[in-house]
Amino acid sequence: MALIDSYSPPSSFDSGRPFLSLARSILYQQLATKAAQSIYTRFISLCGGEESVVADVVSSLSAQQLRNIGVSGRKASYLHDLAEKYSDGTLSDSSILEMDDEALLTMLTVVKGIGAWSVHMFMIFSLRRPDVLPVGDLGVRKGVQLLYGLKELPKPLEMEQLCEKWRPYRSVGSWYMWRYMEAKGVL
Repeated sequence: MALIDSYSPPSSFDSGRPFLSLARSILYQQLATKAAQSIYTRFISLCGGEESVVADVVSSLSAQQLRNIGVSGRKASYLHDLAEKYSDGTLSDSSILEMDDEALLTMLTVVKGIGAWSVHMFMIFSLRRPDVLPVGDLGVRKGVQLLYGLKELPKPLEMEQLCEKWRPYRSVGSWYMWRYMEAKGVL
C-alpha cells in the first residue's frame, strides 16, 4: 500500500496574517504544545485580541509584561525585534506575501529568533506554499530515512536530491513524512 493511500491529505493550514503567524511561531518555539497554547492565549489577551496583534502593539509591551504571561526574556526580545522590523519597513505582511521562497528565507532569518526551520514551517503552514522542503526538520529527515531504507539520517543535500521527485509538492511530501513518523510512534 502506498504511503499516500495510508493517510488522509492535509485538510487545513493556518491562514493567519504573517505578523501574527510569525509571533505565534516565536512563542511556540521549544515548548510543549499545551504550554505554548496557554502562553499564546495570554499573549493574544494582553494585546487586546487577535486583530490587535500588530507591530505597534507588540512594540508597546514591556519585557516585564511579556514575562508576566510566561514569555521568556529571550523570546520577548525576539518579538520586539520582529515588531521593529515591521515598524521600520524592513518587513510587511504584503511584502512577505509577494516574496519568493529564497528571498523570504533571507529576509526572515534577519529577525532574531527566526531561523531556517521556522521560515520553512511558516511557508508551509501559514503561507501554504506547496513546494517547501524543510531539510533540517528531524521528522521529515527520519521519514525519508525510513521510507528510502537509508542507514543514516540524510543530510540536507541528500534530502534535496532524494526529494527532487516530489516537486512541485514537497510541502505535501513533508506533511506525509510527519504522518508516517507519527504512525511509527517516532513523533
